[in-house]
Amino acid sequence: MSSVLIALGGNVGDVRATFAKAIPMICGMMQAALIARSSDYTTPPWGDEQQDPFINACIEIDTGLDPHALLFVLHRIEAKFGRDRNNERRWGPRPLDLDIIAYDDVQFEKPELTLPHPRLFERAFVLVPLAEIAPDRHIAGQTPLAALADLDTTGIERLPPLT
Repeated sequence: MSSVLIALGGNVGDVRATFAKAIPMICGMMQAALIARSSDYTTPPWGDEQQDPFINACIEIDTGLDPHALLFVLHRIEAKFGRDRNNERRWGPRPLDLDIIAYDDVQFEKPELTLPHPRLFERAFVLVPLAEIAPDRHIAGQTPLAALADLDTTGIERLPPLT
């Protein structure tokens, strides 16, 4: 089994309800065990700033799937929730975004997948929830907690748990 960190995000529809449905789907379709789940956070949009705020979270799973099979399943799950990767604008609104942040200590760069995620250490909206569940995990020589110290977290707020 491999330890995988996945970032979840979205800003279209009831994103928290989407997360509540998507996480069990991720585990079921990947024959994975959920190890940890962060809180949900409201975050300012990144890249294309003229859109609604996002909700972001991170999970850690254990799975036997290889990174490419994992990516395929994550894209299928996104599509089930209405994401159309072929007809969206970069960094634009989306109902669900699922990114592989890290897969064990694997490091590689291919056109369809780079591990760890190439912009991980630039994105406070990923590092804040990631630091909640894996603050000291070493990813490409850094920890989420240490990387977060160099970023602006203005506008990122933890949401209360759903009841």
